[in-house]
Amino acid sequence: MVSEQPAPEESVHTISPAHWQQFANEETNAHRICSLSQGWSERLGNNVLLNHQTQTVLESLDAHWQQFSAQELQSSEEFRVFSRHLPRQNAERSIPALLRGSPDLPPETEVVENGVRYGIDFSAGYAVGLFLDQRANRSLLRGWRPKRLLNTFAYTCSFSVCAALAGAETVSVDLSKKSIERGAENFRLNGLSPADHRFVADDVLDIMPKLIQRKERFDSIVLDPPTFSRGSKGRRFNAENDLEKLLLLALDLATPSARILLSTNCTRVRTSDLESMSRFALKSRRLNGQFLRTGALPDFPPDAGARTLWIMLRP
Repeated sequence: MVSEQPAPEESVHTISPAHWQQFANEETNAHRICSLSQGWSERLGNNVLLNHQTQTVLESLDAHWQQFSAQELQSSEEFRVFSRHLPRQNAERSIPALLRGSPDLPPETEVVENGVRYGIDFSAGYAVGLFLDQRANRSLLRGWRPKRLLNTFAYTCSFSVCAALAGAETVSVDLSKKSIERGAENFRLNGLSPADHRFVADDVLDIMPKLIQRKERFDSIVLDPPTFSRGSKGRRFNAENDLEKLLLLALDLATPSARILLSTNCTRVRTSDLESMSRFALKSRRLNGQFLRTGALPDFPPDAGARTLWIMLRP
């Protein structure tokens, strides 16, 4: 008779109370709390979002948060707790559901990251308004003080806000008019006038050739497309197949010393693949450049989040 082997212990990546305090010192209240193999929890201001693939994972994340807040933080703050199911198909995505907390509070709130304010809306859709895995890249961009930024697939324009706070002129492009409107509101939250910047609700692959024809140039370009999308006239975008085309367009819009962020959540594309793709694109355009990878985030497990690569052009 063969004895039943116990299930392997779940690998848990969690922040410490010291990390929590470090984020507070950095004027950041939007970060991950705990990561499991099939889900994670994140703080968004005075809200906690439990992202899960199964009910068992949801229960584990909820139990971890309750223990962490009671025993580790010993905080008197009141947190609303939301859950969000991570489906296999995009068509099955739904808005987060409130698990605990007052249902009378508005679904809209604000968070702060390195002193920058962003609007969050738990009722707006599957994504609530800010991708936390891009925190280091947003900080880098702001520190570089760009002059002109092109932010493609801009969503709620977080990169644009950071560049604008550093004095840049920005152009934000996203197919979703609603996302672009939320992006303009993020500008207002930070005391920036949207009238001083350009917001384009259109297909990125239609707009970039027009910018090239007008001989517009940018010293910073963000390429962070979804894994799959459907653009104008039903055109399909697949990051695995179309990232290279997107990068070639960006190179035609770049100044000689531009910085280009190439980013993807496609699980079949590794950071090394991004580098190989970039080398080929640079060679095809007869350009020189080097690459920069941001360091690991303390609240994310290794290899979690988007794969990203900065391409630093050299004259």
